[in-house]
Amino acid sequence: MSDAPRHDPAFPESGEVIPRVLTSQRVYTGKIIDLRVDEIALPDRGTAVREVVEHPGAVVVAALDAQEQVYLVRQYRHAIGRYLLELPAGGLEPDEAPLAAAQRELREEVGLSAGEWVPLGSFYSTPGFSNEQLHAYLAKDLKEVPRDLDDDEDIRVVRYPLTQVFEHLEDVPDAKTLATLLLLRAVTQEHRTNAT
Repeated sequence: MSDAPRHDPAFPESGEVIPRVLTSQRVYTGKIIDLRVDEIALPDRGTAVREVVEHPGAVVVAALDAQEQVYLVRQYRHAIGRYLLELPAGGLEPDEAPLAAAQRELREEVGLSAGEWVPLGSFYSTPGFSNEQLHAYLAKDLKEVPRDLDDDEDIRVVRYPLTQVFEHLEDVPDAKTLATLLLLRAVTQEHRTNAT
């Protein structure tokens, strides 16, 4: 590996230098995530240790029916010890395309298929310590299909008017749900502006 500084391709004009990885050690391999510890060379400032949670990526779906109601799922989240109301979501399987994962998660968790899928964008959940990238979709033209929950899932499906959800975004504690709803709001506002 060259000792020359590498520049971030996302900011080709910025001159920001990507720190070099000096050592990398995987310290945990799990069912959903892995954990590695990297020692990196900071430009002109020595070295630092970074713990990185490796995640295969995930999808999140805003399913909107003909009555402008959005489907949410209520489930227990053990890491915080409480139930949350979230948009349907789930991890990517090995070699699975994000759209295929979104279609699978909507069917499994909510019992819906969609005739129209609109990509809303992608984002990183917590880039300070994880590489998890989420792909957000809007699902429309919905039809009921059999649910297929995992054995360890206890999920209750609820519907809310989208306008009501938008009015109470400050009450959404789940980052992927909040980010996707904000992307959805931007798309719906743009659509309404273009329609007038």
